[in-house]
Amino acid sequence: MGSTIYDYAIIGAGAAGFQLALSLSKDAYFKDHKILVIEKEDHRTNDKTWCFWEKGEGKWQDIITKSWNNCQVIASDQKTEVSLGEYSYKMIEAINFYNFAKKELEGVSNIAFVNASVERISCHDTVEIITDDQTFLAKHIFDSRINDAFFNENDGSIRILQHFRGWLIKTENEVFNDHAFTMMDFSVRWPETTSFMYVLPISKNEALIEYTFFSSTLANDEDYDKMIRHYIEDILGVGNYDVRNIETGVIPMSNYPFHKHNTEQITKIGTAGGWVRPSSGYSFKNAEKACQLILENIKNNKLPSQGIFKKRFAFYDSIFLKVLEDHNYLGEKIFHDMYFKNDIEKILKFLDQDSTLLEELKIISSFEKGPFSKAMIQILLSR
Repeated sequence: MGSTIYDYAIIGAGAAGFQLALSLSKDAYFKDHKILVIEKEDHRTNDKTWCFWEKGEGKWQDIITKSWNNCQVIASDQKTEVSLGEYSYKMIEAINFYNFAKKELEGVSNIAFVNASVERISCHDTVEIITDDQTFLAKHIFDSRINDAFFNENDGSIRILQHFRGWLIKTENEVFNDHAFTMMDFSVRWPETTSFMYVLPISKNEALIEYTFFSSTLANDEDYDKMIRHYIEDILGVGNYDVRNIETGVIPMSNYPFHKHNTEQITKIGTAGGWVRPSSGYSFKNAEKACQLILENIKNNKLPSQGIFKKRFAFYDSIFLKVLEDHNYLGEKIFHDMYFKNDIEKILKFLDQDSTLLEELKIISSFEKGPFSKAMIQILLSR
């Protein structure tokens, strides 16, 4: 066991862990705090892609792969392409983020990195972090590991999965409109499910094409691939192309109370902390906001996780998830109504949890009343 007692230990250097370490490193208040980052992976591969929207340049401009100001949605045999107004939709490849974070944190004297797998933690006056190699001590830990209870508890929480498989392709000819990304294209849909294509055109002859489900069960790789191939060759009409990379992912969309695992010594972060917006699966920008709030809370002698969750939006998310759980086939109509009956900037503001109550009611009123009213009553009765 090492003799150093760290002020903070971060378990997991993914989007949440690295963003928290970067935030701590750039705030003078924490320059004399000892910080440990423990990560079992070395992050040498481009294992995922993060996207988010924001106004202006933001803090990640140097590692943005591509950004778009226009968005397409295709649903219920209708197509719309709209300007995002003041917003830009931005794409970051994970390897660029990892390399950026490592470079920024390299040589920061009060931050130590360890490649190890955490086997368990034990809370006493300090927290013991037992890895496969040694034991570390910290006053407080930020833990990105999802608690086993999420997978094992039968607590009535809704558990939808956003699962996807994507091909990064390079085409022989210029076939993509690289000024607009496709948020959802329901023209290729698996029967009775919420499933769609998500297209990020990096250039006129290169794009990431992902087939995505919002459902409770996973698909086989062969099923994803069949639908992606059909979309590329039959819908887009692309004949000659190379598959440069394949990306897969599973993101929980759940109203499970992740926050209940926070204590005075442990703060759950990332997916484990409930930082993924349950109704959309977006997390990267949420992590940025959560990290800033954590720092402010610490400086004001509050629990780090205080104020991260907004109950009003958690209620909206629960209603939406309940509709998807009971009527998964309605996904296309739900998203058609949202994107075709509302202003895109208001939608993004709503998904950012920055909207007013009046703006929220306007969006909610655009959905089919029956399923949402029933779901709302069920959620209220389950509390």
